[in-house]
Formats: sequence, C-alpha cells, structure tokens
Amino acid sequence: MTQARPDPWMIGDVALSSRLLLGSAGYPSPQTLAEAIAASQTEVLTVGLKRTLQAGDNGFIAMALAAAQAQGARLLPNTAGCRSAREAVNLACMARELYGSSWIKLEVIGDEHTLQPDPFELLLAAGELVSKGFTVLPYCTDDLVLCRRLADAGCAVLMPWGAPIGSGQGLINPFALRSLRERLPDATLIVDAGLGAPSHAARALELGFDAVLLNSAVAQARDPVLMAAAFRDAVQAGRQGWRAGLMSAQDFAVPSTPVGGHAFLLGSTR
Repeated sequence: MTQARPDPWMIGDVALSSRLLLGSAGYPSPQTLAEAIAASQTEVLTVGLKRTLQAGDNGFIAMALAAAQAQGARLLPNTAGCRSAREAVNLACMARELYGSSWIKLEVIGDEHTLQPDPFELLLAAGELVSKGFTVLPYCTDDLVLCRRLADAGCAVLMPWGAPIGSGQGLINPFALRSLRERLPDATLIVDAGLGAPSHAARALELGFDAVLLNSAVAQARDPVLMAAAFRDAVQAGRQGWRAGLMSAQDFAVPSTPVGGHAFLLGSTR
C-alpha cells in the first residue's frame, strides 16, 4: 500500500501537518467541542474573543484550550464582530496579552447582511498589526487586488471566503479562487467561511489551497464529532488528489482503453 509522503505547511515559522483549522463557536456543549477537536485532528483552533467577552465565558474558553492543548493544537484568536480597524487592532492586542500568542485571525466586517469584510479597514488594520509584530491571517474576499495588497502588507496567510460566513454554500466562485492560486503561487491560502459539506473542503484542497477553516458546518451538524472526522478525511483526500495531479476535464468523451483501430483477441498467441 502506498503511503502518503510527509506534507507539512507553514504559518509564519510554525510547521503544521493538519490542513483543517476549526472554529470553536456554536457547539451544543463543551464536551462535544472537545470530542470534535480530537476527531478533527486539527492543530489550530480559533476563538472569538469579542463575542466571548460580551456574552460571558462560563469556562468555555478554558475547556476549548484544554482540549486543544491535549492534542498539541495552537490557539488562533480572532477579531470577529469588529467593524473598524481601530477596534480590531485593540482587540488583537488584548488577545495577545490574554493568550500569549501573536497569531491573530483578522476580521473587520463591512456589511451586516453578507458579513463581507471591509477591504479598506481590513488593509489598514493588517498593516498596523504587522508593524506590531503580529502574524496576521486576514479573512477577506476572493478579490485578487485586495489579496495582493494584504500580502504586500506582510500578512503571513490569506484567507479568502468560499461563500458568506455560515451560509454552507461551498465554493460559489471557483474561478476566482483558482485565479488566486494561479496568480499568487507563493502565498499560503486558506479557504475560510461558507463551507457546508466535506466535499466543499475536498474541492478547495483539489484547487491547490493550503488548508480550510470552518466552524458552522461541524458545530451545527446533527453529529458534530462524526462531521469533524468527515472533514478531516475530506481535507486529506483533497490534498492527496492535488498532489497526485488531477486529470484535465474535457468537453468530449475520451476512451480509457484505446485500441488504435485494430481488432485483437485477449490471450491470442498470434
């Protein structure tokens, strides 16, 4: 049986094996979250600090941290709920003080209906956080120009959406995502938001993206633990498919066993 070759990837100067990043919000219980973390084999767990501070914690983050640490996962605080660069920068600095990590998932929302990022405030916040020594992972749209500007600002990773947050629609613009991968060959790219099924995650990896980040698809599943395992396997399959080299799609039939126009008999000695 052929074994997959080691296939690490990087966030900043940290090497990772799992290409599934998992969110920690919306689970039916802390125990379910802990079991989903274990089933996913994730090495990066996101936590929304702003919403936790507003709604109260009740030990939830402590449980999430313990579950993450049990399998060596790192915490990725995010600025979910922020509406301006100043608010996001302040929250990021608070998260670094609380958790001792310079990693930050940067979110600056510009539209309440779609939860689409504000590109102007996002770029402003990213530049300031990079200057403060953060490893910045910005949640952005699939706009090529914005992604280039964020990369030029020093962002370690780019995180374009597959679809609006929590929509479960999957990859609604595969052309744009494919273009990002082709035009930014050296960038670390993670599809973040909008995935609803394991097949969506597999497709993102088949397009050459380095990883996926998801939350609702697991947290809102009928069986979150089983769904976490399904996404784990889908991500691995998608990545291996990309490494193996997908065949080119054709608009016409191509015989899988061409015979060159000559009849032959199996087993014939002539």
